[in-house]
Amino acid sequence: MADRPSKSGSAPMASPDAEARPQRLPETERSTADAIAAFVAQAKAMAPQAQGTRGRLMFALDATLSRQPTWDMACALQAEMFREAAALGRLDIRLVYYRGFNECRATGWISDSAELARLMSKIDCRGGETQIGKVLAEARRHATSAGIRAVVFVGDAMEENVDELCARAGELGLLKVPLFMFQEGQEPRAEQAFRDMARLSGGAWCRFDPGAAAQLRELLRAAAAYAAGGREALLRLAGRETGAAFLIDQMK
Repeated sequence: MADRPSKSGSAPMASPDAEARPQRLPETERSTADAIAAFVAQAKAMAPQAQGTRGRLMFALDATLSRQPTWDMACALQAEMFREAAALGRLDIRLVYYRGFNECRATGWISDSAELARLMSKIDCRGGETQIGKVLAEARRHATSAGIRAVVFVGDAMEENVDELCARAGELGLLKVPLFMFQEGQEPRAEQAFRDMARLSGGAWCRFDPGAAAQLRELLRAAAAYAAGGREALLRLAGRETGAAFLIDQMK
């Protein structure tokens, strides 16, 4: 499918009044020269996150129709992220997903694996095109205000303007928010885009096989370790799990 520019719009995101009702994300918008300059200044002024502070991870999933088997698998495995983080501190997760026609939603911050599993179990996958640009825009909006430490994305396709996605990934890199791009399957265009986005953000890309629960479990645990304890925690996990070792090797 040909590259498509993102639609414009500037409606603010509504604050969720209940975790059980994920809120629709706003349309993405192009940055003006003044906005870019302000963003760069903000990124340079950011202080490193203090050790021992509460980790925050954005967990983004493609919920288009082809993704139903992996969505079910992610529902079963998401508790692994909380378990891994528990040894290092506490972890909050913000679930973001897109599906159907122009639908992209986010929950509030969730600190309980049972609550996240309950929410995910109520979401069904629907046919539609990718909306990765909205996911990255949401991550940027919350990178400073909410202290996001990492973004995990799980998907199998990319149907957007790759240059725009890479620009947003680079912005997250300036904010020290790495993208962990976990690709299901072997679609070449998605792989190249995901690899570039991970590299520009200072993160990592990894492919997992459809239905490979053990692979995805290790990847989610590794991302949680980074979000909760930073690079040192990921290095320690890499000593015993191949998924973590693969990610840390790319982040060098």
